[in-house]
Amino acid sequence: MTRTSGSGSGSGSGRLAVVDAVRGVAVLGMFAVHVGPGPRPEGAGYLIVAADGRAPALFTLLAGFSLALAQRGRTPAEQPSGRARRYRPLLIRCAVLAGLGLLLASLRPGILVILAFFAVYFLAAEPFTRLTTPVLTAVAGVFVVAGPLLSFLLGPVFGYESSGRGAVPELTALTGWDGLGRTLCELLLTGAYPLATYFPYVLVGLALGRLCDLRERRAARRMAVWGAAAAAAGYGSAWVATHVLGGRERLLDVIATRHPEALGAADPVREVLRGQFGAVPSTSWDWLLMADPYSQTPLETIGNAGVGCALIGLFVLAARGRAGARLLRPLTALGTMALSAYVLHALVLAGPAHGAASWGALAGFAGVALAAAWAWQRLWADSPLRRGPLEQLLRLAAQGRP
Repeated sequence: MTRTSGSGSGSGSGRLAVVDAVRGVAVLGMFAVHVGPGPRPEGAGYLIVAADGRAPALFTLLAGFSLALAQRGRTPAEQPSGRARRYRPLLIRCAVLAGLGLLLASLRPGILVILAFFAVYFLAAEPFTRLTTPVLTAVAGVFVVAGPLLSFLLGPVFGYESSGRGAVPELTALTGWDGLGRTLCELLLTGAYPLATYFPYVLVGLALGRLCDLRERRAARRMAVWGAAAAAAGYGSAWVATHVLGGRERLLDVIATRHPEALGAADPVREVLRGQFGAVPSTSWDWLLMADPYSQTPLETIGNAGVGCALIGLFVLAARGRAGARLLRPLTALGTMALSAYVLHALVLAGPAHGAASWGALAGFAGVALAAAWAWQRLWADSPLRRGPLEQLLRLAAQGRP
């Protein structure tokens, strides 16, 4: 889904290599959250804090960015003719991703499996790829605010006013109509990575991919500066609203009446948010001024998107130098095989490494993944398999050709 065709100059492959390198960072961030120690703001713990909540946001932003690159690199002759030929590859890819996600979640690996949600993102994104760039940019800005607001307002309608969000659909849920309805609700609104609060990342990434041509050094610099400014604005505004304008005190009052079970925790606010993956409770408007991991408020979305934008710009600038490009190669190899890495790490967590949470486990997962990705690409350097086993199988299933 991230491949783009160049004209033979290599510029397209260069842009994709940078995006894959950033995706490699997201994979390592995912490992940090899934198998590393808890996020503590001290010493090396800041690495986990930095990854917490931002890894899935970065994956989702890059999905939209890659869609834009794929559109830009496609020649008229490569445009599919006919509605059936246009939608068939998309539907097959989404069906495979959804099936993998449901199956992995059913194995109970101890993580919130995102693949089924990604299938919904790609389906929902297709109509937006036809919008003009100005319209798409405006729509993305609206969704950044409207998505979290919709989740906040509709939560009580579906019985999720104060708790219960953050579920992941499993294969066993599809055995009855009730399960199907619950799965649909989780994918769209109440799950761990629902369309309402995560789809804005796809649209922002799609708009960034249209607006910024990574072949230009100036565009990369703009992305780095704009991204840093957006991150500072998002996280900074949340800090001011919470700690300067009295938001935290008001939330503590709400917690005392609506979330009394969290009062005994060292930080009652974080304790409430810990059980609300993908959204915030609908018990106070002040929750929407937070930017904590997985709160998926407008301010957190702006901050996380800014981090992703800055990383892409910085990596493009780094890749222009020989030393920087060489340093990014292991990350590029891992990012190219992100789907394979994700599925394999989930299978390991469902089996021998279930419950792993230490620096040693993180070092092991990261080291093995980087080395295996590098070795795989060396082994299959002249084969379509170099992009990864599951990536190639997904492409063959969708297109029916190597």
